[in-house]
Amino acid sequence: MTKKLEAELLDGIRAWVEIESLTSHVDGVNAMMDVVEAGYRSAGAEVSRIAGTNGCGDHLSISAPWGGEGPGILVLCHLDTVHPTGTLKKLPFRIDGDRAYGPGIYDMKGGAYLAYAAFCALMQENKTPPLPLRLLYVSDEETGSETSRKHIEAAGENAKYVLVTEPARDGGKIVVARKGVGRYVISTEGRPSHSGANHHLGRSAIKEMAHQIIAIEAMTDYDKGITTSIGTIEGGTTLNTIAQHCKAGIDVRAMDLSDAEDVERRIRSLKPVDKDVKITITGGINRPPFTKTNASTVLFGKAQTLAAELGFELEGILSGGGSDGNFIAGKVPVLDGLGVDGNGAHTLEEHLLISSLVPRMMLQKRLFETLD
Repeated sequence: MTKKLEAELLDGIRAWVEIESLTSHVDGVNAMMDVVEAGYRSAGAEVSRIAGTNGCGDHLSISAPWGGEGPGILVLCHLDTVHPTGTLKKLPFRIDGDRAYGPGIYDMKGGAYLAYAAFCALMQENKTPPLPLRLLYVSDEETGSETSRKHIEAAGENAKYVLVTEPARDGGKIVVARKGVGRYVISTEGRPSHSGANHHLGRSAIKEMAHQIIAIEAMTDYDKGITTSIGTIEGGTTLNTIAQHCKAGIDVRAMDLSDAEDVERRIRSLKPVDKDVKITITGGINRPPFTKTNASTVLFGKAQTLAAELGFELEGILSGGGSDGNFIAGKVPVLDGLGVDGNGAHTLEEHLLISSLVPRMMLQKRLFETLD
């Protein structure tokens, strides 16, 4: 029976993976939403489609047909990936032993599909769990959830528990806390000139950016759990022109909000080394830190007990990556990393472990039907 269920889950995940859904590829994301919407409607759920905005795809708000309107379980999933359209040619769905490969299979179509499978299993068994069950599938998590955040926070207002189907970590560990995330853009504007005839008249935006990058990277403090990094950089016009413009993207991670705010103050207070170059900083804290609380510890304990009943051990870890759970963790107990086990997120080696599918789906199902 387990092997049959495992094969069925893998077939379903494959169908989702083979619909490419890079965040900015709205047609692909909405094609994915079409499939998920049809699946839930067919299974008996109430589905509300939220139109996409600002160049992003639609979102889906889904409710189980039990429990009424009171506070319940909110399940957060995203269907967008980081893989450019066409990645399936480089990373086609394939099976190698216990590994199944494909773009977005681990982060996080695998876990998002398991939530659907768990819901379907409950419907087939005609069970009525104690709490209402609501699921939110969003289209822009990989780029910061700018269009979905308000919907996530609104859904969180009517949640007693929040479950996030992001992938498991390091052999199936569940995520009980996450660092906060800040995203900034630093721009430098200098003075252009011919790099040969009038080099002395120029003021290089790229040279100034080099000074600023060193200062920003130096804000990293591993003892405090703070990291700062430059993820992207672009500037200049031609090889023989002193660069007038340069722009860099800054990624900040911090364990607690006070540290995140301190780093933000330091970034915004940066001054140019060359007084003739202008510096502009935009952006801010994108996701607040998701820290452990007494309530989230109790929720994790319940999940540990259920996992033990299913025959596997559940361990909690801190993750440096942010998720949509960060938006709600300050108000509602959150359990994250409930998706598939595997590795290689965002790479051409992305894969899930097939052996994790049935246990992880059953854990989601047991949480849906026992939390009260």
